[in-house]
Amino acid sequence: MIKLKAYVKLSLVMAIAFIIIAFAGCFGGDNSKDKEPFVEAKGDISFHFMMLGNGASGDSIYVKAGDNDILIDAGSQVGSIPTIQNYLNKYVTDNTLEYVIVTHGDADHIAGFSKLNGSIFDLYECKTIIDFPQTNKTTKTYQNYLLERADEIENGAIHYTALQCYKEQDGAKRVYDLSGDDNVTMEFLYNYYYENKTNDENDYSVCVQFSHGSENKFLFTGDLEKSGEEYLVQYNELSKVKLFKAGHHGSKTSSNTTLLKVIQPEICVISCAIGDSYDFPKQDFINRMAVYTSKIYVTTMANPDYTNGAKYTAMNGNVVVISSEEGVFVECSGNDTILKESKWFLDNRTWPSNGK
Repeated sequence: MIKLKAYVKLSLVMAIAFIIIAFAGCFGGDNSKDKEPFVEAKGDISFHFMMLGNGASGDSIYVKAGDNDILIDAGSQVGSIPTIQNYLNKYVTDNTLEYVIVTHGDADHIAGFSKLNGSIFDLYECKTIIDFPQTNKTTKTYQNYLLERADEIENGAIHYTALQCYKEQDGAKRVYDLSGDDNVTMEFLYNYYYENKTNDENDYSVCVQFSHGSENKFLFTGDLEKSGEEYLVQYNELSKVKLFKAGHHGSKTSSNTTLLKVIQPEICVISCAIGDSYDFPKQDFINRMAVYTSKIYVTTMANPDYTNGAKYTAMNGNVVVISSEEGVFVECSGNDTILKESKWFLDNRTWPSNGK
């Protein structure tokens, strides 16, 4: 009888605690939405901006297009590898990545490829690797990336640079058909700095655009800076896009007006941790982007008082942009609050008067 009373008492305490937590979740602000950590990969093509669990503001984006599994970058730290693997394993059922795109040599984009005997290259069979033609990097992380890439090539992967793709050299293609009928494609754009030197590593970034039908465009420019963006507009026939991955994590030096006035994005996703020491996204970025869209989403948020929780938590969490016959829409694993309506934004940034 004593044990039974204790059990009933414990059950009552747990029930009350659950109610309190649920109630707090309804009114606790940015992370009020209790959802599964993954979003179903539906539609003709979907773009998954992963929340990497740290404040290094790196990129790792999974793209699902028909039977094709595509990974763009594997930042932000070596410690992000388990997070990336856990996410990919939800969708990559054959342990094969048809395409791996590595935009440039900064650690917050290549760290997950650079762990010796444990990188993303070791965990998955990678059919085709496409990366940056030039770099100034001499770091250990970059050297390890080269070693891991070489091992993957030795095991059967095909390797091209983005310049080879653009010029269609050595079997590479400028445009890859991802659906079998050219309805979903992946196109490598020309970057002036594929062939010309710069002191800014970010401007070496691989630039790729996905298309779904004739209208829906989705643009990824890595960490391309102002000079690179201006050349991108000069050398490519760009048009309005449904989705733009914010250049350089929402820094003040990327996502400039020269590019934005041509692509006029409807949705923008930023891979960063708001509230951390990098202080992304910057007010200058917001001033420029706000002219075209208020649909700005951010993966991660720094938690300054993390004694009772994680140092980094979800802003929107894993942000998934889905394109189907019904249209283009966004689903998030954390919450669906757009940036300008978040508490962090109201406390730290200003929406310009000319913004949408």
